[in-house]
Amino acid sequence: MPAAARADEVFAALSDPTRRAVLELIGERGEASASQLARELPVSRQAVQKHLSSLAAAGLVADRRQGREVRYRLTPAPMSEAMSWMATVGGQWDARLAALRRHLSQARS
Repeated sequence: MPAAARADEVFAALSDPTRRAVLELIGERGEASASQLARELPVSRQAVQKHLSSLAAAGLVADRRQGREVRYRLTPAPMSEAMSWMATVGGQWDARLAALRRHLSQARS
């Protein structure tokens, strides 16, 4: 999958405040179940499960079964890829802005 398409999935997943809260909670704990997360969020366990599914589809979390429970942990690679894409685009904008500044400074001279 192209980096920009992967970044789209990550940004879409991160666009929801509840999903960001889920990621924060998992990050604090190392891993957590949907039930554990629901106890700390103002949404039902079923809603948390849907958010976890969206995060998993974007590759931001992975699950593992532990007995009757499914536990989720962060998977940082997609976030790193999105941040890398943002740095590349940011660098391109920095170069364009620097060129514009040079042009404007020469025009004033």
